[in-house]
Amino acid sequence: MITPVSYPYVIIVAVAAVLLWAITRKSERLRTRYFKLTSSAKVRRNGFKLKAAGKPDYFELTGVPPPKPLPNFNIDEALPRPYRPFRWKYHQTMSLLNMEPDWWIELESTYRERISQRKKLYAEHGTKIVDSLPQSEGACLELAEMVIQFLCARYPSQFHRDSSGTFHNNILGTSTNIQTVEPLIFLLENVPEDFLIVLEDEKSGLYHFRAGVSASAMGWNMSIKIGRPLHEIHGPVPFYQEKMRYSMDRYFTKMGVDKPIQRGSWGFEIGQPLYLQTDEPEWSHRNVQDPSLDINDIYLRVDWQTLRRLPKSRAIVFNFKALFTPVTHFREEPFIPRLIATVIRESERPLMEYKSSSHTEHKLLPALDEWAKEQEEKGWVPRDWKVRTLDENPFYPGWELHHKY
Repeated sequence: MITPVSYPYVIIVAVAAVLLWAITRKSERLRTRYFKLTSSAKVRRNGFKLKAAGKPDYFELTGVPPPKPLPNFNIDEALPRPYRPFRWKYHQTMSLLNMEPDWWIELESTYRERISQRKKLYAEHGTKIVDSLPQSEGACLELAEMVIQFLCARYPSQFHRDSSGTFHNNILGTSTNIQTVEPLIFLLENVPEDFLIVLEDEKSGLYHFRAGVSASAMGWNMSIKIGRPLHEIHGPVPFYQEKMRYSMDRYFTKMGVDKPIQRGSWGFEIGQPLYLQTDEPEWSHRNVQDPSLDINDIYLRVDWQTLRRLPKSRAIVFNFKALFTPVTHFREEPFIPRLIATVIRESERPLMEYKSSSHTEHKLLPALDEWAKEQEEKGWVPRDWKVRTLDENPFYPGWELHHKY
């Protein structure tokens, strides 16, 4: 029986119950809305249905401005920017730069060839090329949507999405229903770049590799790396554990969605191997210096990388584009021959050995010395120049004259 004294307490309890119910309902609505992108009725190990979950404006969500449109872009004439990410003195650091919003994804004249290579590699190697683990569905979906929005904004004559949700690739002449396609397969077949997704582990707080497309790996096996935390993935990298592990863990934890970054790694190859594993016969050739090697067959390989956080899933995504340049081009690039020769000769040996480029050095270094001397004689480089990282890093003085986009 409710007495006059207890009645106010009953009212308070009733009001509190109503408020609690309202808060719970609102929380459920927000949670449902937030994770709408990540839900999927059908989950498969190698991909996930890209369901119609609305199309948030990811430029607005991230605070990263949309790229400048290129309505007259010609894929057959486009050259990649001449990345020369050489630093001196060369220490093992991440060497991070702010990402340029126009260049998150960079297409150029090898587009068709690279897409064809990627599809063939996937057919041959399966989960070494495309793989994912449970709980990465939302990040895969989100990444695919962000890429679609970028491609349509940057290259409007090459890509568009119609009102039915179909994505049209005018370069390849293909159309894709993005409500049913597997996101990672969509990336494999439309973007000639690799994407690796890492997510924070709730128990340890460390970031683990959970999903990816890896069709341009050299000695890096995704089927072995997937599921591992960053410090295990980077185990073979010289000085990573001593100098970089803890700072990188902190950096990943604090990284904001509006602060994407970029960096480059490099090495020298014979020809243009896009994908090669250590158990393949061709890998053993990297341990031998062929005296008949022609300088015209040596290429600089740059893996230009970007790193950004996705706003909904909170995943962090690496993406990589592999670019090849004949080393003979260095002859016309001021400062580059001498800079590279110094880095190769005077860097700590573990760093150079990790790059696995020793099979080219017996031909490369004499050529670099010759070109460096020519550049001094032409007055392109002062004779008393002290080797250092160039102000134009990751490019070189006058690089715009050699670039068409």
